[in-house]
Amino acid sequence: MPSSEHLSELLDPVGTVLLTVECQQGVVGPDSALPELAREARSTGVLDRIARLVGAAHASGVQVIHAVAERRPDGRGANRNARLFRAAERLPVRQTTGTTAVRIAPPVEVAEEDFVVRRLHGLSPISGTDVDALLRNLGCRTLVVTGVSANIAVPNAVFDAVNRGYTVVVPADAIAGVPSEYTPAMVRNTLALVATVTTTDEVLACLGRRRD
Repeated sequence: MPSSEHLSELLDPVGTVLLTVECQQGVVGPDSALPELAREARSTGVLDRIARLVGAAHASGVQVIHAVAERRPDGRGANRNARLFRAAERLPVRQTTGTTAVRIAPPVEVAEEDFVVRRLHGLSPISGTDVDALLRNLGCRTLVVTGVSANIAVPNAVFDAVNRGYTVVVPADAIAGVPSEYTPAMVRNTLALVATVTTTDEVLACLGRRRD
């Protein structure tokens, strides 16, 4: 774990952005298309911790971006070049533009000043979306990555951010994947090599000190 002083330096609100990844009703909500992932995110408290981080970001002046995955009703422009995409087409709940499934799931709150960035293709919340341009225009130096899943979208976000020159902070208890034992192994063996791994409480403490 980083020292509190080092983490506090990284999380200067002027240059920090908090990213939530696919914290949407159709993914982590009660009627998720991916019930195992939704149960993991909710039963372990991950979604609640993300909500706490978002609330603290709002209170401390840290910009929040919510990355949402969705599809057009006609499916045009969506990938079909992997088993994951083809399986998604057969799910009973579709992440279709304009539906409840693509709304941010409670208890995570969306403030007026937040950005909601929607992608229609691919696996990454950053590559091929507006996120990178927004981060640069906002003067972001440190990106805090939270959300789901630790299997695919979260590591994609971390790698893409690092490749673009951002410092990445990952509160390891604010991401979820399946099976449950996969997430800590992936964090320890992969994300820890490229990101600063910490906890929700450590991030909250830093943001709290910034408010005082």
